Amino acid sequence: MNPLAKHYSRFRVTERVLLTGHSHQAWPDVGFEGQQRAWLDAAEFVDDKWARAFEQAARVRTHWKRLLNDEAGEIALGQNTHELLIRLLSAVSLRLRPKLVTTDGEFHTIRRQLDRLAEEGFEVTKVAARPADGLAERLAAVIDDRTACVLVSSVLYETAEIVSGLDRVAAACSSHGTALLVDAYHHINVIPFDIRNLGLDHAFITGAGYKYCQLGEGNAFLRIPAGCRLRPVLTGWFAEFGGLEHGGKRITVEYGEGAAAFGGATYDPTPHYRASAVFDFHVAQGLTPARLRDVNRHQVRLLKESFEALDTDASLARVEPVDEDRRGGFLAIRSSRAPDITKALRQRGVYTDARGDILRLGPAPYLSDRQIVEAIDALGEVARSLL
Repeated sequence: MNPLAKHYSRFRVTERVLLTGHSHQAWPDVGFEGQQRAWLDAAEFVDDKWARAFEQAARVRTHWKRLLNDEAGEIALGQNTHELLIRLLSAVSLRLRPKLVTTDGEFHTIRRQLDRLAEEGFEVTKVAARPADGLAERLAAVIDDRTACVLVSSVLYETAEIVSGLDRVAAACSSHGTALLVDAYHHINVIPFDIRNLGLDHAFITGAGYKYCQLGEGNAFLRIPAGCRLRPVLTGWFAEFGGLEHGGKRITVEYGEGAAAFGGATYDPTPHYRASAVFDFHVAQGLTPARLRDVNRHQVRLLKESFEALDTDASLARVEPVDEDRRGGFLAIRSSRAPDITKALRQRGVYTDARGDILRLGPAPYLSDRQIVEAIDALGEVARSLL
């Protein structure tokens, strides 16, 4: 048994094989304790609980900055990335710059919202996400002075391909006065993210804790570049929280500075208690992004080699070709029967998921090699039954 597994007993990670690490990792037991503390603080301090809740939020912000290796930016928190996305889109000058640039490989949060804006007459330019090699150049080529924002993932959610060259996209955005939003949800805490080395000092970065960070729901963030003076149109009263004590009539809508301008309104602080406890657990266990990357690469390689040893008919299932140095946190297997395979594996106690014709196998640091091999053996049984 993986010695880390004992810390995830409530999720029963030794009793079933959770290959959903790219989508929903198990929460360590300390998360339950953090969630209890949120309830107990509310019971003890009633409305005075907010001072303690804000302390938890501050700790969570500090951990997000640690994972981004970011000294200059600020962190706005939200319940989900969509909430933060629409605040950002409401802040850029869409009346003067009606063009948005993205790819056809974005997760549904971005894809759906931009498709709906296109229905309302906004100009949405989509470039092909694949091949991932060259994506940055394709994006940079279509950015102009009419572009309000570029929205792109640092790792493609369907195939786990790492997108390189985002510094060139950032440079093109800077030359045209365009905002850049990088969706790092499939990157954070499984692949080291260094905002300076990636050339993204002036970019907005978003992500959340539902996947590789093991934080569960309600823990999204938006990294705000230093010196940002944007004023979101979709705004909550927390965005002027610091000025409420002054009272009086306001001539214009006031905002806090930097990340404070992206504040929402009253929220459930419980996720921040849970996140703070889990982040502290990661630090105590030495689960740094670099170590987690090493563990993940070993596990993904074991998945790939074990699957290829099955010698499965390529017409049924085959590993999506990705350069090993550019493969992210999971193994993508292309199959027209991906949903059927997922369902059959679940009946065998192996949890995976499918996106269209891609079966996604996402390991996690609490799994053992034995569990991974047994999961692929089960996949082989399912594949033979479908032939």
